Amino acid sequence: MNTFENKYVVNKKPERKRKNLIRLGVEQEMAYQWSRSRMGGWAIAQSPILGTTITIARLIQRGYEPMLSYYRSVNPSKQMNSLFPTT
Repeated sequence: MNTFENKYVVNKKPERKRKNLIRLGVEQEMAYQWSRSRMGGWAIAQSPILGTTITIARLIQRGYEPMLSYYRSVNPSKQMNSLFPTT
């Protein structure tokens, strides 16, 4: 088993998930419940688990830029109104 597989297996353990959720600010009871969830990655991405722990503000704080603001900085000639003409 290579290093990537080892890290993947360790991060799938419920106790590691619980600790990571607590680090993200989730209450301990809720972190325990969510860490024992049997949902897969795609289901968790659409659930309140991800929506309450990884917020837009937290991503901006970490240095990520919203796609819309990046698009506007790269292509300033196109505004949202020109994408959706009203005729």
